[in-house]
Amino acid sequence: MSAYELLAASLAERGQAVEPIEAALRAQRIETPSWAFGNSGTRFGVFAQPGVPRTVVEKLEDAAEVHRQTGTAPSVALHIPWDRVEDFGDLRDSAAALGLELGAINPNLFQEQSYKLGSVCHPDPKVRRLAIDHILECIEIAGRTGSSAISLWLADGTNYPGQDSLTARRERLVESLREVYAALPEAVELLVEYKLYEPAFYSTDLADWGSALTLCQELGPQARVLVDLGHHAQGVNIEQIVSQLQRLGRLGGFHFNDRKYGDDDLIVGSIDPFQLFLIFVELVSTGALDSGVRLTIDQSHNIEPKVEAMIQSVVNLQEAYAKALLVDRRALEGAQGDGDVLAGHRVLLDAFATDVRPLCARVRAELGAARDPIAAHRVSGYAAARAEGRTGGKAAGWN
Repeated sequence: MSAYELLAASLAERGQAVEPIEAALRAQRIETPSWAFGNSGTRFGVFAQPGVPRTVVEKLEDAAEVHRQTGTAPSVALHIPWDRVEDFGDLRDSAAALGLELGAINPNLFQEQSYKLGSVCHPDPKVRRLAIDHILECIEIAGRTGSSAISLWLADGTNYPGQDSLTARRERLVESLREVYAALPEAVELLVEYKLYEPAFYSTDLADWGSALTLCQELGPQARVLVDLGHHAQGVNIEQIVSQLQRLGRLGGFHFNDRKYGDDDLIVGSIDPFQLFLIFVELVSTGALDSGVRLTIDQSHNIEPKVEAMIQSVVNLQEAYAKALLVDRRALEGAQGDGDVLAGHRVLLDAFATDVRPLCARVRAELGAARDPIAAHRVSGYAAARAEGRTGGKAAGWN
């Protein structure tokens, strides 16, 4: 028997069919970020790679290659002004020609010199006006691209006690975003991201899921929390945060990556695959994936080939989801009801230890994608062709 047949037989023995699992995997949708295809690096330097996109359309070409090989990455998040073009209708058409959709619009509220002391929390109302107008522009762009979300991360905070009033900053934040929220079309939601620290090191205006949640509750039902896996203190139980936010109907989505120390933006599942699996266990058990929770990758590929790294990220998300779908829920609930601590833990370990690669490969093949996406990408000649064709001009990247 093949590895896939052995897995199907094992599931049948406990009364679980493989077909619904395959259907769920076929329906999985992962959004890739335009900015991850450009040159990037550390605070000390940016490392250029051959074939890096020079335009947003070339970023879409790379995203289309990821989708072509994996079958589950049909949308691309945009970052404004990095991805600003003259005609967003034309950009939407370019995406459609590549088999893609345009996803969440991400305002940039951290690069302008005016934002040194903050954007929507800045003590100067003129700076706050600049930030609000930029978000309003992004809402207009969402209308032209068909996007259904504004994904908001603020670098706002303070570095020293006494630098600003913590209470006043929160009031400015709420006041500013109430104006933004009022401008949202019915079909567009506001995803509010939080981050423990960096670039602010004394206080961050949206430092944790509680501060983001209460803001969303003040704004209204179209505001939901976005969870970035790298934006927490060491040891924080992210899967518990997922459970609580979903229970309240405020889990909006993810920025998937991995970390060893801080906001490292490493390939998701590369450092702690068990945590990634546990997050998907909660997503499955709470029904979050049926309620429009967005799965977006947000990573910085500094030394590894960017398209390959993105393909591997999508594959890791496919496999984590597959393992979560394999959890024997009846056995797990029975163990939990009996107070059998080790039995419940072993149910999760059994699913996590299962080799789901044959299952995911089969699903990808059914979607017309590659059984082994990295191998298929390497033999396709795509990277070499892009390196040869994308010469001259200015490569996109973090400045």
